[in-house]
Amino acid sequence: MTVTQDLSFVSLIANASVLVQMVMALLLLVSVMSWTYIFRKYFTIRAANRETAEFERIFWSGGNLNALYEQATASHPHQHKGALPRIFEAGMREFNKARAANVQKEVHDTSALLDGARRAMRAAYQREMDALESHLAFLASVGSVSPYVGLFGTVWGIMNAFRGLANVQQATLASVAPGIAEALIATAIGLFAAIPAVVAYNRYSHDIDRLAIRFDTFIEEFSNILQRQAR
Repeated sequence: MTVTQDLSFVSLIANASVLVQMVMALLLLVSVMSWTYIFRKYFTIRAANRETAEFERIFWSGGNLNALYEQATASHPHQHKGALPRIFEAGMREFNKARAANVQKEVHDTSALLDGARRAMRAAYQREMDALESHLAFLASVGSVSPYVGLFGTVWGIMNAFRGLANVQQATLASVAPGIAEALIATAIGLFAAIPAVVAYNRYSHDIDRLAIRFDTFIEEFSNILQRQAR
């Protein structure tokens, strides 16, 4: 009589050793967290690109800077303004404060005005970049570590499979296959967690670098505009 073994994924996972099951559970948890950050970061970067393009269109349309600043500061505190509007607001706020202080002291220090505004914009720029780059390190770690964690589970499972053969008089492929198959599932889950994380990390790093270039360019061009106004 031929005995047919159940080699379905559910059966293989259920019959795996405790350590291999723990590895699989860890990788599944990491995969769920990774996909959560992937979708969150996708919507965050898409919104940042849209808000940056909209603000650049308004800014370079030739409107009054003070009116644009008042419009930005008049927004509701909980309203999402966008990264570039916040950089502009920080620079314009510092510029207006420094200019008002110079008027009271009856001094005209153009370099101090520009340095203060530039530092304020750089500080806002760093805050925005830190927010955009959040969780990218987690995706990078998942992409680099998950295959090795899955491989560890596979090696442990194969070790157990071959140790079980020591108690068998005649080793056949049918007796080895279930143990090896359940061990290889750990590697498959590790790759399932790693591949999307690596792709997302590379894509989002590229998109964030492009946003950083746009922010840097705006800071330099806006500094030139402030320099002309300070004269």
